[in-house]
Formats: sequence, structure tokens, C-alpha cells
Amino acid sequence: MSEIPSLDSSKPYYQCVRCGNCCRWPGDVNVTPEEVSTIAAFLGRDEAEFISSCTRLNANRTGLSIIDKPNGECLFLEGVNTCQIQSVKPIQCAGFPNVWNFPGWREKCEAVEVAAS
Repeated sequence: MSEIPSLDSSKPYYQCVRCGNCCRWPGDVNVTPEEVSTIAAFLGRDEAEFISSCTRLNANRTGLSIIDKPNGECLFLEGVNTCQIQSVKPIQCAGFPNVWNFPGWREKCEAVEVAAS
């Protein structure tokens, strides 16, 4: 599985509280071929079936992205804040908001800034 890139220790670190708000933000949740294999196996699905039913071509046409529900939420968001694939979620999800984030993320995300160790 891919590893999260190291963080810039000069910037604040935010501890995720699993509020689920980032899972309701529309846009691409990119998945690598390795992540496709891992998630499909976790769900007990064939990779081809997973790709056809759970992914789409991402906006910049460079790879696959998890499809959104009609309301814009991630396909794998269940209830208010439960990720159905938490243990195998894509690196993009695992790295939020420290490795990457989007404009306006602080108004949505409930992550708590923690002191550097």
C-alpha cells in the first residue's frame, strides 16, 4: 500500500476527528491501481467489477476516481461519518488535511490542531 508523504514539520499538524465533512466535499478521490486492488479485495469484489461500479475517470483524465453519490458524498460514506473502507482508504483520504487540502477546508473540517512532538 502507498505511504503518506512526510509532513512539513514547520506547519501545524491536524488530528482527524472523523467528522466525515471531507467525505461530503465534491471532487475527485483519486485511486491508484494498487489501491483499486486493495479496496476491491477488501470489499470481496473482482477488480473489473469494482472499477465499473465504483470508479470513474477523474476530472483531468489521468486516472480513476471513486464515484460520488448523487448528493456529492463519497460512495463509501455511510451515515454521518463512517467510512466503509476506513482500513484501506486511499492515500488521498489518509493524507487529508495535512498532506493536501482544498480551498475552504478549514470552514468544513473539524480536525484539531495539535502541538508538534
